[in-house]
Amino acid sequence: MASSGRENPDRFLQRRSGIYGYVRRVPAKLSGVDERSPAVRISLGTRDLSEARVKRDIHEEADNALWASMLAGGDRAQANARYKAAVARAHALGFSYRTTMEILASESGSMIHDRLMALSRLPVGGHDASAVVGLEKHPRVPVSEAFSVYTDEIAAPELTGKSDFQRFSWLKVKRRALNNFIEVVGDKPIDEITRQDATKFYNFWLTRIAPKEGRATHTASSGNRDIGNMRKLFTDYHRYRGVDDVKNPFAGLSFSQKVKTTRPPFPTEWISRRILKVGTLAGLNVEARAILLALIETGARPSEICNLTRGMIDLDADVPHILIEPRSDPDDRREIKTASSIRAVPLVGVALAAMRGHPNGFPRYKNKENGLSATLNKYFREHKLFPSSRHKIYSLRHSFEDRMKEAGVDTELRMMMMGHTIDRPQYGAGGSLSWKRDALEKIKLDFDEAIV
Repeated sequence: MASSGRENPDRFLQRRSGIYGYVRRVPAKLSGVDERSPAVRISLGTRDLSEARVKRDIHEEADNALWASMLAGGDRAQANARYKAAVARAHALGFSYRTTMEILASESGSMIHDRLMALSRLPVGGHDASAVVGLEKHPRVPVSEAFSVYTDEIAAPELTGKSDFQRFSWLKVKRRALNNFIEVVGDKPIDEITRQDATKFYNFWLTRIAPKEGRATHTASSGNRDIGNMRKLFTDYHRYRGVDDVKNPFAGLSFSQKVKTTRPPFPTEWISRRILKVGTLAGLNVEARAILLALIETGARPSEICNLTRGMIDLDADVPHILIEPRSDPDDRREIKTASSIRAVPLVGVALAAMRGHPNGFPRYKNKENGLSATLNKYFREHKLFPSSRHKIYSLRHSFEDRMKEAGVDTELRMMMMGHTIDRPQYGAGGSLSWKRDALEKIKLDFDEAIV
């Protein structure tokens, strides 16, 4: 029998008459519990080594789960481990795991026949037989506990590139959906959430988005975000447990957004005569002021500017520019919104002047984009620098795009500068920095050096 070390690609494989089998010794401490002791012996029914390895992996995972269930402590831990083991064993035998009632309610006659045929070839009363006919009940896992599994295990790879602030923001939105659901429906087991529960949650948001009387307190996007997060939690949690074909009670529930609201841009004249007027921004701290000025001539998102580091700012190049890209330092990670958001932006006008004063970035606001937003929006409100109540600092980004349009800047170049996705195959490097700089020179605004 091949060595059982994980580094051995042929562990637990044994060939007899040319047919590979899975042969594995039962742990000594479980010899009195696992009826297959002293060793598990299963024919893999193949002469092909690659296929045998794949089948071996499935049986290995199933046995790992089974033995973990036998060693688990506590009623809930044992129930969870037993269920996970049953799912793995059913998978190893070529079936999706369903309880007996689910099999009878949802499977066709031929599918049930296949299970019975498999059952006839298995030892009576064994773990494999129990898995095939679904004798292990679903564990009753409260939705709050399922959420912990989701955030700690299922979504863990998704969080690896995020900064601490980004992880906090991601979790905050997900947890809001969970807390709202528990407030409306209760912390019931995730397997027992019904369509009626999901509809109740939908109606909770309906009264806030489209009340029969009075004004709406929330937008459709808020409700859709909560319902979408619960839908994803339900799907991903069940898939993680090996259950792919369960009906999602949140499926198809959403609120239509007939008119998508957008922030209005600042008029160009307003930027020139009000915002760039000498003395207007004097009350802002130097970093917030420099970030604001950089926004005007780069069209970048505030979070992109405040998280620039020294390596992303090149003021000595033939074309001074900033690089908007992820931070990959294990001790200082930060991801970018989308792949198309990764870009080089030439610095011209007041943005270049502002960045010359901050070649190392903005430590006061690094990973603190909410603090930056609060500071700038408060200052603009107090000094009446917003043309209307609908304007926000982010409106500068819309103004930048409008100014490029009015100057006749190429559509694809505009999309590249904004970090938007271009919906066609990409060829080449996307154009030189000097070409991009020349386009931005057409729209740069006059300013007095005293404002920097």
